[in-house]
Amino acid sequence: MKTASIVFLAAALAGTASLANDTSAELTTGGLVFTRNDDVEMRAEGLFIAAKEIRVRYRFFNKSERDVTVHVAFPMPDVTVEHVNQIMSLPTGDPVNLLGFVTHVDGKPVTTQVEQKVAAKGADHTALLRDLGVPLAPHLESTNEALNRLPAGKRDELVKLGLAEVEEFDQGRGPVKELAARWDLKTTFYWEQVFPAGKELVIEHRYKPSVGESVMTALGMSSESKEPWHADYIRKYCIEPTTLAAIKRARRAAPDGNTPYSEERIDYILKTGANWSGPIGDFRVVIDKGEANALVSFCGDGIKKIGPTKFEMRKTNFTPDGNLSVLILKRLRGQ
Repeated sequence: MKTASIVFLAAALAGTASLANDTSAELTTGGLVFTRNDDVEMRAEGLFIAAKEIRVRYRFFNKSERDVTVHVAFPMPDVTVEHVNQIMSLPTGDPVNLLGFVTHVDGKPVTTQVEQKVAAKGADHTALLRDLGVPLAPHLESTNEALNRLPAGKRDELVKLGLAEVEEFDQGRGPVKELAARWDLKTTFYWEQVFPAGKELVIEHRYKPSVGESVMTALGMSSESKEPWHADYIRKYCIEPTTLAAIKRARRAAPDGNTPYSEERIDYILKTGANWSGPIGDFRVVIDKGEANALVSFCGDGIKKIGPTKFEMRKTNFTPDGNLSVLILKRLRGQ
């Protein structure tokens, strides 16, 4: 996509910001993935992105004279806990349906199958963990509790395989050593879909995105332009100089001298299912910044404001590539 930027600042009432104790990392998500088929074309894709929900509506057409069966999958973002202080943004506590994924075909709910695989040091250890009765979600406390109930020999084996790490800490009663999960979890929902000959089919899905959050943005700070991350931010979210100037003005006007915005970051893979026949006939994305006085920045062109918090971009005969990265700056309470 042509690089451009769209950022809107409302100077009215201060909004409500949900503050965390630290910065959490977003996990990149996307849409459905299809096996290659030259008979099925995507006539339209409607994408809605907000911090609370992502919705996608596809209109497919089977242009052949026979029914076509296609494998459809939705891959969850990989979940890997690399160190004790890592804060990962996952919107549900479900060990399998991490993002609350739901899908419908022509308005009817679809029952999907799920595949989960565990890997460490390039090897698949799914069967081993299942045999030991250990949950596969490495980020849940219940998983670490199950690891620490294992016999000493099994715990040593998991550490050797790179599936777990020994953490040592002191809670005021002397040093304690416990195991913590360190594997990579891959989760995929999938089903077989029949596309009727010469007919259109509508597939819709929705889920809660993994939203990276920061208590306060570092944008607008006097020394931020010298930091290595700054240029990456500018490029990734297409932040314009006028936007940075507005953020700095807001910081100077704040009573405590800090930038009065928290961050929400959403990454979406546009090219997840480019296996249909030809480009997307009609592509539409709507991004909702959530609050009228929030800022939003992302790369694109031909963007229109269609509501107090919503912005639209449309493409015809569109072949997507890369990611769509959205930065939302929410005004802090009382600022």
